[in-house]
Formats: sequence, structure tokens, C-alpha cells
Amino acid sequence: MNNSAIGKSWDEVRAELFTPQELKEMESRVKFMHDLAVARKQKGLSQRDLEKLSGVSQPVIARMEKGDVNAKIDTIMKILIALGGELTISF
Repeated sequence: MNNSAIGKSWDEVRAELFTPQELKEMESRVKFMHDLAVARKQKGLSQRDLEKLSGVSQPVIARMEKGDVNAKIDTIMKILIALGGELTISF
């Protein structure tokens, strides 16, 4: 069986599998979810603490932090507000 990916770098394989738009979306999502987890930890909050403050269930928070869920904007906003943050869009 011939595997055309053997001998290629991950960047080359990614470029073949995903469009530049898809790559940007994935990178932005990962950074955003990572930043949420960092903010929570910097405030000394557990996921359960954030659940109580935001009204978003701990399992959803955990899946968001792992990148396993594509959260709705209202869910994201609840967490941002509970962490004292705000949504800013820049171009």
C-alpha cells in the first residue's frame, strides 16, 4: 500500500488536507479556547467554579477547553462575561 504522506512534513500534509481558510479557522478556534482556559486558571477558578459563575455546565466547559465542541456564541459570551472579559473583533 502506497502512503503518499510518508516523507512529508506535517505542514505539507496540512496544506494538502485543508484550505488556507480552514487552517485559519482551526488556528483561531484553538487559540481562543486555549485563552479561555488560561484566563480561568489565572483567576484561580476550577471548571466547576466557572460553571457556577457562568451557568455553563462543567462538561461543556471541559469540552470547549479541549476543542471538542463548537460552542454557540451565547455560550462563549456567558463564559467571557463570567471571566470578566469581552469579545473584541479585529481585522
